[in-house]
Order: sequence, then structure tokens, then C-alpha cells
Amino acid sequence: MTTQRFCFALDLKNDSSLIRQYEEYHRSVWPEILTSIRAAGIESMQIYRIENRLFMIMEVNEEFSFESKSASDAANQKVQEWEQLMWKFQQALPWAKRGEKWMLMEKIFQL
Repeated sequence: MTTQRFCFALDLKNDSSLIRQYEEYHRSVWPEILTSIRAAGIESMQIYRIENRLFMIMEVNEEFSFESKSASDAANQKVQEWEQLMWKFQQALPWAKRGEKWMLMEKIFQL
């Protein structure tokens, strides 16, 4: 089975209390969210933080598509509830369009 890797960036609001709360939520992600992630064909996901900048690595199988994941998320009330909650902590990158959160990064080097 072939996997593909995608990397994304997003900022948190620069408030240490909010950042602590955000990390606490991610220590115990709701089971419905984990189910949704796995069902989309996402096999591995990691989020890293430095200050208020987040970096996410996502490895997906050939069944994954951004369009299908977006449609599935839009129809899933629990995912929408999670996204609304997370938006209290997150802020879009300065160059993001309205409504964009996680921004897909371009790979510029590989060894």
C-alpha cells in the first residue's frame, strides 16, 4: 500500500493559557474525531508546536482525498463541533484566505 505525506502549518492565538488548553485537548482527542481521521484514509498524523506556530504531518493511503475528507467533515456534527472548539485557540496564517485554517506546505528539499 502506497502512502503519501502532506505537511501543513497553522498558528495558535499567542496566549499561553489558550495554548495550554489546546495541548490538553490534543492529549485526549475525542474518539469520534479519531474515527473520522482514520476513516478518511489518514494513517498517521502528528502535530508539532514552537511558540504559537503549529506544524502537522499527515500520511495518507491511496483512498484519501481532500474533497472526500472535506465533505465527510461537513456532514459530521461531532467534527464540526470539534472544529468550532479548536477555532477558539487557532488563528489563520497571515496570508490565508477567509475560512482557511491548516495551510498545505510545499516541500522544497529532500535528502
